Amino acid sequence: MKIRIKSGDTVQVIAGDHKGSEGKVVRILREKNKAIVEGVNTVSKHEKPSARNPQGGIVKKEAPIHISNLALLDPKSGDPTRVGYEERDGKKVRVSKKSNEVI
Repeated sequence: MKIRIKSGDTVQVIAGDHKGSEGKVVRILREKNKAIVEGVNTVSKHEKPSARNPQGGIVKKEAPIHISNLALLDPKSGDPTRVGYEERDGKKVRVSKKSNEVI
């Protein structure tokens, strides 16, 4: 599966429990075709006390969400859009299909 979303992109969830939520991509997990999006798909996880976290307890963290459930937001209008590739000025760039703007 070709991953057209990169770290730092603003995306919208288009399917699942968090449909309609928006956030910034923190990290891409290529081998699993998943992404971690800031503020989306947060889960509560119990952690044992350790040197890093001496208190322990319940910690909220973002869980990965599948790439197919995400749509990149158009930089011009802010609507979800598909991504294409074009060659402009001798460079291969990502282009929004809706507004034909470089991402």
